[in-house]
Amino acid sequence: MFPLKDNIPSKTFPFVTYLIVFLNILIFIQELTLATGLDTFVEKYALIPANVNFNNYYSLYPFLTSAFLHGGWLHILGNMWFLIVFGDNVEDKFGHFKFLLFYLAAAFIAAFAQYTAGPASATPIIGASGAIAGVLGSYILLFPRSKILTLVFIVIFVTLIEVPAYIVLGFWFILQLLNGLYSLDTTITESLIAYWAHIAGFLFGLVISIYYKAISKK
Repeated sequence: MFPLKDNIPSKTFPFVTYLIVFLNILIFIQELTLATGLDTFVEKYALIPANVNFNNYYSLYPFLTSAFLHGGWLHILGNMWFLIVFGDNVEDKFGHFKFLLFYLAAAFIAAFAQYTAGPASATPIIGASGAIAGVLGSYILLFPRSKILTLVFIVIFVTLIEVPAYIVLGFWFILQLLNGLYSLDTTITESLIAYWAHIAGFLFGLVISIYYKAISKK
């Protein structure tokens, strides 16, 4: 299933969501221009668990900067599309500045969870998907009954149907959880997908939205 759009229009212009998209694309273009220095760039700004030293401040900022790097066109386009589809409504609920803080916090929590899952790994962790998972976690709680126009692939057939948000995002989370548990098997090759970042980001989004709904009722 691939979400195309939801049926809930934003009441305000989601400029923070679009700013994040713009920054990600701008940095990705910069990556493309670094034909000779890309490895150095990635080593500096990607999160490489084996390089983390909690006594060295400079080894910690990749917990955030890694969320603005991507490994290819499909990687960045997929992430940014999910952010555009779901981010505007969450930003609408939280407000612009709080949404920005929420997004950055989700990025950090997600990266830290992936680091914890493999602190000795030398594989760079990059991508906004952990932070976006936080957005998805918030969305499923704040807008569970919204309908998502979804592209569905059934063997060789492709169709468009409207699916409730809790099904689309719940199915996505279950896939992440199953793959995350599978990745703990030390007999298999290390996954290049940061499943635990997705899981932690999603759960963080749920917790924040539970808190948001609780204080909104006061």
